[in-house]
Amino acid sequence: MPAQSATFAVLSCTAATADELPVDAADCGRLLELLGLVPDPRKRRGVRHSVAAVLAIAAAAVLAGSRSVLAIGEWAAEAPQVVLAALRARRNPVTGRFGAPHADTFRRVLRLVDADAVDQAIGVFLAERVGIDAAECPSQDTPATRGLSVDGKAVRGAIQPDGRAVHLLAAMTHELPTVLAQRDVAHKTNEITQLKPLLDPLELTGWAVTLDALHAQRETDRKSVV
Repeated sequence: MPAQSATFAVLSCTAATADELPVDAADCGRLLELLGLVPDPRKRRGVRHSVAAVLAIAAAAVLAGSRSVLAIGEWAAEAPQVVLAALRARRNPVTGRFGAPHADTFRRVLRLVDADAVDQAIGVFLAERVGIDAAECPSQDTPATRGLSVDGKAVRGAIQPDGRAVHLLAAMTHELPTVLAQRDVAHKTNEITQLKPLLDPLELTGWAVTLDALHAQRETDRKSVV
């Protein structure tokens, strides 16, 4: 099995839990706006497809069932014009038709792009879809009404060049469930060290966070993340 990038693992893990989340074509603009904040690792010369469009099409392909970069390329090549237009694929100035990136483009972008930046962008998008807003959170005088579960898993089918599986620490809402944030747990560290970076970007006032027993640490308790 060919090695997959950490970004592919992020997309796969998110798609596995997002199938019940209502997202329509009108939401594509916001997703592309957020993905546009992800730094493009490529040299400007020769770039035909924006990094936001490549990532958005890849995310749609994975959500549709693609389990490899090759499958993403095949899905994109067969995608209807209306889908490619919504995901802002490059439009041919002569024919007026939207063209999908080649599989090699997907492979290069997913390998080079910052997986954490992609995850943060998608996490913000999903958080907005499930209605996380500080103004809607209960006050400190009332019980928390929403829950977030933090758990770490090896991602099936996502293999690193050294043959090891990609291990992600994910924060998932109880209701849908939907992944709001993920962290790649490198082999030289562990889930404990990645908990704070995982939760710091999220506004969790009024939320109850459930964790595995291994996170029963003094430092975690002092930071009041539970």
